[in-house]
Amino acid sequence: MSIQEQTKLAKGNLLGGIPANGAVPDTGISLVDENKEAADDRFYYATQWQLIRWRFRRHKLAMIALTLLLILYFLAIFAEFFSPYTEQTRFDGYQQGPPVAIHIMGAQGLQRPFVYGRTKKLNQKTFKYDFTNDTTKVFPIRFFVRGEEYKFWGIWRTNLHFFGTGKGAPPILLFGGDQLGRDLFSRTIYGSRVSLSIGLIGVALSFILGIVLGGLSGYLGGVVDEVIQRTIDFLISIPQLPFWMALSAALPREWPVIKTYFAITLILSVVGWAGLARVVRGKLLALREEDYALAAQAAGASQPRIIFRHLLPGFTSHLIVSLTLAIPGAILGETALSFLGLGMQPPAVSWGVLLKDAQDLVAIAQQPWRLIPALFVIGAVLLFNFVGDGLRDAADPYSA
Repeated sequence: MSIQEQTKLAKGNLLGGIPANGAVPDTGISLVDENKEAADDRFYYATQWQLIRWRFRRHKLAMIALTLLLILYFLAIFAEFFSPYTEQTRFDGYQQGPPVAIHIMGAQGLQRPFVYGRTKKLNQKTFKYDFTNDTTKVFPIRFFVRGEEYKFWGIWRTNLHFFGTGKGAPPILLFGGDQLGRDLFSRTIYGSRVSLSIGLIGVALSFILGIVLGGLSGYLGGVVDEVIQRTIDFLISIPQLPFWMALSAALPREWPVIKTYFAITLILSVVGWAGLARVVRGKLLALREEDYALAAQAAGASQPRIIFRHLLPGFTSHLIVSLTLAIPGAILGETALSFLGLGMQPPAVSWGVLLKDAQDLVAIAQQPWRLIPALFVIGAVLLFNFVGDGLRDAADPYSA
């Protein structure tokens, strides 16, 4: 009996039961062995991307980090909807107000989330207003509520918000208020749009420059290689942060927000491509003498086709890992420049701009909630590093 017939007979016994004579045929093959053989075939015939995807899914920390990053970017894209107020809305009387506590237990027991009304009284010792809860006033938190009008992405005008307390109720300041009475939670969500996107766009530009210039340097060699490598040496020798500061200081202060945004993005990508270009050059120097590269050259393929179609796919996984690990550096770069007053400028909102408002040590001692945007910076950088570690492990799918 052939192996296929034995397998079919074993499956028939499992599905249709034991034959009428009560004899169980001895196939010599267990279902566990068959599943193991199928899994082995699936592994050995899988493509490189399938192997990377399967191994990445086994990295639990990287999967959790990727999920949280997607949530962050989702909130940034729909910042107007998820923020109860706009980034410039001011509430008179709530300057430097502490965060509002959300309650679910009231006088009637368990109920829907709500906040209490707030009263303030001038402290004669510190000459600051002290906020206290007024338990006689209860304001339920409503979802998909109509509130302040805004223009989504500057196109569609609407007033629908994900949550809020409705009209006539006091503001719900989840992260407290700043010195002008603006909601820090809404400003943090709006700021994530700039801080997170500027990292992606800046690294994307560095990625393109690094691949193109590094590919030309490694494949062509000669004068082209010498010029590109000496340029990289010059860029790497310059201290990164002072170089960014010098370029940012040269930007006119009267530029609009969009123009400043793209200028800062270009500044962050000026130096970032040098390290990647050197790595690409080294990889291409090792691969250009391989048989498949020589065969493509003998077949008359153009040099760009050989580089981008035959050589670069050989270490694409390494490029993806480098790209993922470079994004946190760009986020920290924008935050540092804005914190120093050389990056994004008000009325633009980013995490760095929010932290710039929290430079006063006395204000931090009395209003520690103004450092909450720093937690978002730390969290985003850690999440990208966790995803990068998972991709780095998955890039070698044949390792133990």
